[in-house]
Parts: sequence; C-alpha cells; structure tokens
Amino acid sequence: MIAEELISNEIPPLKTSDTGLKALGWMEEFKISHLPIVNHTDFLGMVSEEDIINYNAPDEPLGGYRLSLAQPFVRNNQHIYEVIKLVSDLHLSVIPVLDDHQKYLGLITLRDLIQNLAALSSIKDPGGIIVLEVSERDYSLSQISQIVESNDCKILSCYVNTIPDSTQMNVVIKVNRTDLRTVLATFTRYNYVIKGSYMETGSNDDMRDRFDMLMNYLDM
Repeated sequence: MIAEELISNEIPPLKTSDTGLKALGWMEEFKISHLPIVNHTDFLGMVSEEDIINYNAPDEPLGGYRLSLAQPFVRNNQHIYEVIKLVSDLHLSVIPVLDDHQKYLGLITLRDLIQNLAALSSIKDPGGIIVLEVSERDYSLSQISQIVESNDCKILSCYVNTIPDSTQMNVVIKVNRTDLRTVLATFTRYNYVIKGSYMETGSNDDMRDRFDMLMNYLDM
C-alpha cells in the first residue's frame, strides 16, 4: 500500500492568502492540528495550530507566517510504513503527498493511516495473538511459520521490534485461530520464550468495538 492510495479528498489545502483564523476554523472542523499551504499545485509548507497561536495575529494572511515545520511531505510512491514513520517522528495529524515534480496531490490523515494499518495488520479479523522473545541471531520467520502451520493455523500478520540495549527482539504474530493452546505448546517444545498470548473468545465483536472506539476518539 503506497501513499497515493491513502490520499483523502475531504480536506482542502490552504492558500497563502487565507488567514490564520480560517486555518483554525478548518482545523476545528476536520479535527486536525496541521494543514498544508498550497498555491495552485505548488506545496509551500505546513502550518500548525501552534504556529497560528504563537504568531498571535489570526486575521493576517498565512503568507506572512513563520512556519515551525520544514516542508514535511511524502512521495506518492512511498510505502505506508514510511508514511507512518514520518508522521510519528514529526507528531503530525496530516501529511502532504507530492509527485516527483514537487506537485501537491493531496494529504493523508492520521485516521486514514490507522484504518489502513488495521487492514494490513488484520486487526479486525478473528484470531489470537502470540508474542515471542527471540535473539536476533536465532530469529527465523520460516521456522515460526512452520510451527504455526503444523498446528493447522495461518499467520495473518507479523511484526518485529527490537528491545533497546539488547540483542533480543519481540516477534508479534496474529494467527487465524482463537484457541492457541496447541500452538503455544509447540512453541514451548521448541524452546521459544512466550512473553504473552491473547486469545479471543466467541466472536470478534470486542476487537471491532475497540477499534471503532479508537476511530470515534479521533473524530472527537
């Protein structure tokens, strides 16, 4: 999934002739704290709610503002993981998308990212979650997959994060089975360290409800 596929057409960009007051009104309407400034298709920068408050002249055009953010953007062909990293590093609520000619194509909202990441991670699909701790040297996704599949399960999603100041890493896998007992027993038999397991019971309504609550929170 690339940036161009994540663009939202609901939020228009600002122009340099727009005022800080207009920007604040749109930020309130769309529940965001950043907006791109664009003239025609030329991306000029991003104004934040904090910029407008600090400038303390909301009636003046944005063209006279000093922007705290250097022009943050992603290319239209960048992967969703790269988009998420930039949004996280800069604490953004939206991120502009440009083409190879520096032309503005649209923006991606934090909500868009979360919804699409949920789809990629199979968050709303029924299943169970297992967290393993392995050394970087011993990590083998093929072996982990083999163990899961030997129990008539499939891996729906998998991600890895390293442990700071350590050669250990956490491997988080979601499988398409809610009863994990036989899978956990096999991992134990292969001397894997199981840091945690989360078994959904009954339907997947609870997971969907929690995800929907998060989406509703972002809309507040």
